[in-house]
Amino acid sequence: MATPRSAAADSDDLPVLLSPSELRTARDEFQQFLMEYRFGMQEIETKIAILRDEFLQLHDYNPIEHVSSRVKSPDSLVDKIRRREISQDFASVREHITDIAGVRITCSFVTDAYRLFDLLAAQDDITVLHVKDYIAEPKANGYKSLHAILQVPVFLSTGRIDVPVEVQFRTIAMDFWASLEHKIYYKYDRRVPAELLDDLKDAADTAAELDTRMERLHREIRGSGEIRGSGEVRGAVEESDAPRPARPPILRHAPVLDA
Repeated sequence: MATPRSAAADSDDLPVLLSPSELRTARDEFQQFLMEYRFGMQEIETKIAILRDEFLQLHDYNPIEHVSSRVKSPDSLVDKIRRREISQDFASVREHITDIAGVRITCSFVTDAYRLFDLLAAQDDITVLHVKDYIAEPKANGYKSLHAILQVPVFLSTGRIDVPVEVQFRTIAMDFWASLEHKIYYKYDRRVPAELLDDLKDAADTAAELDTRMERLHREIRGSGEIRGSGEVRGAVEESDAPRPARPPILRHAPVLDA
């Protein structure tokens, strides 16, 4: 990743700016770097779209409510490189920043979040690098979501590259809470008053209770079952003939990182 050069000019130690051709080269390299992550993101989006179409066409239940995606902007990426004091070369950025490309899958219920993770993780060309299960172990402020870094191959004219993409799985209630929390933190520049933090935590608990109650109602309509914890259901009747692989512990897929 090209950065401005420094050199002594006369007796003063002044920075020497990049020439126009060097600036164009740096711009092109940076755009190509981000392009690779955009392609990786699109590969994940295609896999999700295929699963969603299959559920819609062949089964009577679709666990995917909506999908959003983004590639970090150059400004956002540069800010993160500086905050984390990462060496400003592409190899170091690839190694230390794994959320340059991101996809968020919003599901109806908690069990759907785990099911979709399993369906993606089971695909032969997907490698699960890391998992943070904030559904099973929420953050202190109440944040809940399942985060996974999935590595997917992208085939360019120059050959294959493996691109990490952060995929978040959450319910509608979790997504609503996270959106509100983000707006509050932005409004207060991350210095949120203590009473608001308490209210946010209470709201997170309410959202979690809503998830549990709505999933219980859903299963009462489609079949009997008792919900036990995050993503685990005992004695439940399958809601459809949709493919549902046996869910191994996440630890079998990848190391679960501490929050």
